[in-house]
Amino acid sequence: MTKIEIPLDHPRRGSLETREKIIEGHETHVVATAGLLAHGRGEAFDYLIGENTTELAEQASRAAVAAMLSAKHPVISVNGNICSLVPNELVELSEICGAPLEINLFYYRKEREDAIKNALFAAGAKEVLGTHDRPSATIPELSSNRRKVDPDGIGAGDVILVPLEDGDRTEALKALGKFVVTIDLNPMSRTAVYSDITIVDNVIRALPLMVEQAREMKDLPKDDLRLIVEDFDNTNNLATSVHIIMNHLEASIYDIDKMRQKFYAGENKQ
Repeated sequence: MTKIEIPLDHPRRGSLETREKIIEGHETHVVATAGLLAHGRGEAFDYLIGENTTELAEQASRAAVAAMLSAKHPVISVNGNICSLVPNELVELSEICGAPLEINLFYYRKEREDAIKNALFAAGAKEVLGTHDRPSATIPELSSNRRKVDPDGIGAGDVILVPLEDGDRTEALKALGKFVVTIDLNPMSRTAVYSDITIVDNVIRALPLMVEQAREMKDLPKDDLRLIVEDFDNTNNLATSVHIIMNHLEASIYDIDKMRQKFYAGENKQ
């Protein structure tokens, strides 16, 4: 792959670097073609929240980490996009929380599974569940490829982190009695609504934050962790997230007007 040289002073440098990771992931079979489209949709919603981690997202992240640390058997579900963007953070969060990594793909191909498994091992993972050579169980409510789960992973898990998830499987996991944590930039998606805790943020910011919080919280008593989870209200979290988007859109109208005035004032001087 020939990487594009992104100027250091480019105002969208961070965003373009993230796109390059997704493109590279696609070329190495980690990311499905549909994953490119999903990333673009996520970018659009990131604009709407201001491309920053909000205080609300920090609170949701803290509750999510508390849920994982207090769980009997937490599990982290891995797809191509999340593996392409934050493999090291996935492995580190897995180790701190004692949550195994399990590959789960909608667009399944063995070469994708192998590419994701190899990327996780390269990032330091000691074990990866959900591969074709392991035992398999089935989520009865689903008919897609994502119905297959590892009986030692999601099959037995009580708290499941499903970043960049699809609503069908989130709903099915809830029907099985799982506590579902998700990272979703769209607070109105079915995944966001069905989950117990939704972190409305970009995974490239959310996962490093979760790792940091997990380091800080890992020695807290289980009862304290459970209180953090119980005090979190996901309905209020999602409603407030929508208001954040609305407020950001209203503020953007004023910013657009100022930018246009500045541009045309400069043009008139030339």
